[in-house]
Amino acid sequence: MCTAAKYVSGDFFFGRTLDYNVSYGEDVIITPRRRRFDWRDGDCSKVHYAMIGMGCVKDGYPLYYDACNERGLAAAGLEFVGNAVYHDRRADKINVAQFEFIPRLLCSCATVAEAKKMLEKVNITPTAFSPELPVAQLHWMIADRDGTIVAESTESGLNIYDNPVDVLTNNPTFPEQLFCLNNYMGLSPKPPANCFSDKLDLKTYSLGMGAIGLPGDLSSQSRFVRAAFTALNSPVCDCEQSSLSQFFHILGSVCQSLGSCMLDNGEYATTIYTSGCNVTKGIYYYSCYDNRQISAVDMNKVGLDGTRIIRYPAVHGEHILWQN
Repeated sequence: MCTAAKYVSGDFFFGRTLDYNVSYGEDVIITPRRRRFDWRDGDCSKVHYAMIGMGCVKDGYPLYYDACNERGLAAAGLEFVGNAVYHDRRADKINVAQFEFIPRLLCSCATVAEAKKMLEKVNITPTAFSPELPVAQLHWMIADRDGTIVAESTESGLNIYDNPVDVLTNNPTFPEQLFCLNNYMGLSPKPPANCFSDKLDLKTYSLGMGAIGLPGDLSSQSRFVRAAFTALNSPVCDCEQSSLSQFFHILGSVCQSLGSCMLDNGEYATTIYTSGCNVTKGIYYYSCYDNRQISAVDMNKVGLDGTRIIRYPAVHGEHILWQN
């Protein structure tokens, strides 16, 4: 259960919440330009765009949950259980294993337009990274400063959708998520007017009644509506710090606290981390469930022409600013 969002306010910000019951030891990962990728279809990328994002490294391979590259393209993978269908290898396509999707895209595409062109030729295969890591059922949000798309591999093949709201959650399919917004066209950030009946003298009774009727539960469809409303009504801020703060508040509208979402196994899902990458500057910002302070890694402060993956373990444990 996750939510991805984009926000342009001076710089271009892209990020997501990762909502789950288990952490896999996430790191901020920088993959430099000369770290060779040997793709499962037999091709390879010896030199490519550098990228930064959150994920885990297994057997020297960066398994990104979300990332951006140095040219300004960003992508995030979100659970799409029950709808994701991957297809056997096709001779007429670029065959991309599910776990390769983000790095393969960010290696060679600088814009959404280039990503669209590449994805026309892509077939996503059900090739597992290893026997210990089964194939994840995902769909992806991909964005640059000027556009956003969603990629979904279903029974009908790989479908690419323009995303006018710059938000994605889990199920249902993106066209269904988008259609659901029709049910909320009456929402407004302004105090409500009485449209119920002219026979009743209905009035607002407190501050904070703007957006009354906005769904507050943690289902993926409700999170989509809430995040879309919050993002689309968010003002442009006047500096990077204000923009960063605003973006984390946008994603904060869908964060999950311990105890509010029990899974079938009796465990609880929480927002393990929230990311808000400044894609324009290549700075990856994030906070964790047990550390609400925002931490940052700047990809431009390391050598991007190297061959070795650079890892920064996520910072856990609350950091409190004592004032006395």
